[in-house]
Amino acid sequence: MRYFFTIAYKGSLYHGWQKQPNAVTIQQKVEEVFSTIFNQPIEVVASGRTDSGVHATQQVFHLDLPDNVEPRQLIFKANKMLPQDVALLDVKAVGNEVHARFDAISRSYQYKIIKRKDAFSADQAYYFTKELDLQKMNEAAASLFEFEDFESFSKVKTDVFTFNCEIFEAEWKQEGFTLVFYISANRFLRGMVRAIVGTLLEVGQHRINPEDFKRIIREKKRTLAGRSVPAHGLYLTDVKYPQEIYL
Repeated sequence: MRYFFTIAYKGSLYHGWQKQPNAVTIQQKVEEVFSTIFNQPIEVVASGRTDSGVHATQQVFHLDLPDNVEPRQLIFKANKMLPQDVALLDVKAVGNEVHARFDAISRSYQYKIIKRKDAFSADQAYYFTKELDLQKMNEAAASLFEFEDFESFSKVKTDVFTFNCEIFEAEWKQEGFTLVFYISANRFLRGMVRAIVGTLLEVGQHRINPEDFKRIIREKKRTLAGRSVPAHGLYLTDVKYPQEIYL
């Protein structure tokens, strides 16, 4: 039977989700634990990859289990073996043809910026001290709903058939000393959120205006957009699926 597992991780010590040679990744750690438990090679399939240093409060992967395995007992056993900064949170049975990546209908991210130095958030939020115009940043962010093609915010060398994405949410919120950017879409391009945030910071510093932000999107050139902000401020926070996939 196929199951969807929800997992959270602090990405600081890892080279992203996807396993790769000569680097420690989240997928590698998860598969090593499951392979040890079942005494055979195990592979899992996630909703998508997160880059090196990026965190997740809710990543989803699927795994096929024998009928005699109790999935919640498996979570309990696996959590004892996983590193402290990786935690399995939940498990749900789904149809055998359901796919963690291809059946996702939306993904949500948050990017966190701290405005004063915090010893406990050094690798979990971007310390940025320059003054920012939050109203202008939100004005520019709202224009994301007007577009579908986001090639300007994609990594240059990426193997995709389309740069089109449908954005459902894009908003900055001030939460105490933390500035948080919320963004949700049906899909994201590689490096997209960090490039959008970097460009919106240009707006916030009055280096460009909201109309310039729109022009950058229309031009479809990564060189016109702002720099990618550091990975350690980015969190994958939600992956949604059609309710009917769950058994």
